[in-house]
Order: sequence, then structure tokens, then C-alpha cells
Amino acid sequence: MTQPLVAVLDYDAGNLRSVEKALERAGAAASVTADAAEADRADALVVPGVGHFGQCARQLTAAGFAGLLHDWVAAARPVLGICVGMQILYATSEEDPGAVGLGLVPGRVRRLPADVVVPHMGWDRVRVVADDPLLEGMDGERCYFANSYYAEPGEDEHVRAVCDYGPGFPCVVRTGSVAGTQFHPEKSAEVGARLLANFVRSLNV
Repeated sequence: MTQPLVAVLDYDAGNLRSVEKALERAGAAASVTADAAEADRADALVVPGVGHFGQCARQLTAAGFAGLLHDWVAAARPVLGICVGMQILYATSEEDPGAVGLGLVPGRVRRLPADVVVPHMGWDRVRVVADDPLLEGMDGERCYFANSYYAEPGEDEHVRAVCDYGPGFPCVVRTGSVAGTQFHPEKSAEVGARLLANFVRSLNV
């Protein structure tokens, strides 16, 4: 089996090198790129994200990646969004109601309620609720979270795993070839490495 090439999109909004190194340890030939044409030659795209929904969405579009991602999803090619990189796959967020996300996944992004500590920071349990190749060996494991907002998918069947913090929220979602994790697998030690290894194996190149 050929080592898959995974492009980590560089739009000035993520833990780029740590994601790249984690993917390499998982068995991918990973590269960080700010060039959409170069990314288009990869076998899979990873959208990292740290910070503010609106800023990340605007920077992703300005970097020329929005069109690339729409084309990839239309062609059923694999995409993995991480943290805010997952959130901007949705069209809107309560963090910045005027900002326009990618709208690649039906639903929206909501703020965690006022009766829980925000941001949700640190290690928390991932509870698998639907089979997914990303989540083999993951049920009940703890991953690293840093979020004040969470995805509310438009369809329940898109939810693959949940975190029971506060009201509970989806922490792994998928529709077709697009998947996202609210936690940071690159910061989640052996458990995160397992998820990324599952992702790389699923590429079948």
C-alpha cells in the first residue's frame, strides 16, 4: 500500500506543525501547504483551526481553500476538520453571526451554555454512538478539548461520538467523505494518535 499524502491547510489558524508531525507518526506523508494547487494533489485534506470562527472562515477563504474544499466534497474526497477547523465546515456560528462558514456540513455552531465553565478545557471522555472507521478502539477514551462552541449537526446520523460535558455535544461528526473532531487529536497523546492512524488507514491508497 502506498503511503498516503495528506495536505494540512495553512491559512494562519492552527497547530500546523504538530498536526503534520502527528500525521507522519500515523503513517502518512504529510505536508503543510498554503497553496491550493499543491493541496489538490494530495489524497486527503486536513483543516486545522485554533481561534475565532469568523477569523478562521475569512482567512480560509482568503487563502483560496474554500473553492478547493467544495470541489473535494463534491468529488467525495476525504477531509478531516479539527476543532475550529471542524466548526468552519458549517455555515454559521453563534461566535460570529455575520461570518460565513463553508456550509459543507448541514447544521450550525452554538455556544456552550452559561451554566458550565467556558471554555471547556482539558481532557474529557469520548463516547462513541455510531460506527465509524475513525473511532476504532476509541470508545470511552479521553481526548484533549479546548472549546467554547460546539457543532449542532442538521442530521442526528452525522454524529459519531459525543462528549458529555455540560449538555453534551457532538465531538466527532461525519457526512460522506467529510469528518470532524471537536477535540485535538494531535494533543491527545496515544488516543489521538490512534484516531489519526485510523484516518490514514481509511484512505486506502
